[in-house]
Amino acid sequence: MKTPLAQTTDAGSWWLIGAMALVCFAVSFNLGFHVRPASMTPLGIGLVLLYAGYAIGSRTGRARLANGAIAFLQMTLFTAIGVVLSYALAAHAAPLWDDVFAAADRRLGFDWHAIFAVADRSPALLWIGGVAYHSLTLQMIVCIVALAATDRIGTLRTTVAAAILTGFATILISAFMPALGNVFDPAAYHLLWPSVAWIEQDMLLGLRDGSWRTVDLTQLMGIVSFPSYHATLAVILAWAQRDLRGWRVAASVWAGVTILATPLFGGHYGVDVLAGLAMAVLGLAVAPGLARLRASVQENPRATAGQAG
Repeated sequence: MKTPLAQTTDAGSWWLIGAMALVCFAVSFNLGFHVRPASMTPLGIGLVLLYAGYAIGSRTGRARLANGAIAFLQMTLFTAIGVVLSYALAAHAAPLWDDVFAAADRRLGFDWHAIFAVADRSPALLWIGGVAYHSLTLQMIVCIVALAATDRIGTLRTTVAAAILTGFATILISAFMPALGNVFDPAAYHLLWPSVAWIEQDMLLGLRDGSWRTVDLTQLMGIVSFPSYHATLAVILAWAQRDLRGWRVAASVWAGVTILATPLFGGHYGVDVLAGLAMAVLGLAVAPGLARLRASVQENPRATAGQAG
């Protein structure tokens, strides 16, 4: 369903990004982090190009270009700030919750050794799941392009607000409930790919003991285990594309595959994924309100000016 421009704003997403930046600065102060200078160039160029796209679209009346560019700009800033914030929070080294999460999984009936063994005998399913899991960024790109191209401005802004809100909340939760993840040694299997948790465990341990303090903005890696942002974002993207004919079924199925693949390829516990699904529901409940912040001012600027006078 298309939503008129006047009914939604970008204010909520910008406020969230600003809050993330302030929190990131506060928690990383005096931790000794430094950014690799050469890595700032690609990010800077990308941000400039996205802003240029927004400016061109605004000045030439090409609303779809402007709205798509601003959505990409917000998600790029959110990603860069959010990952660095997660690094800084991990560096504070709160007690790990892996034993708690593993015990919860056992109570819920998740037998990961058996699940991994079955997956290791299913090469086709592994490839499908692996591609789905690692395509989340592409899924977001396709979603933004599709919503902007079909002029679904309200849905686009709500989607971006939900993605940023839930991502911010997930990162903050990780500060109090950090975990290394459901790590398994891929050498014990024939076909299973190394999970993200396995690949990143040395970096996460380095963040916690102080030996890892260099940030490369071209190689930002997600390190949050609980809740699973992969599960959260997959649901949000499926919701966003629910009205796109000919695509909504494919988007929903691909989101489902992504969620099912998250424990194997992300190294997540089952409770991580369940919490991520709950986070998506909460985020989609709150995000429409964020996307309407200051909407009344834009809908009737003359009335607002008259009241102020």
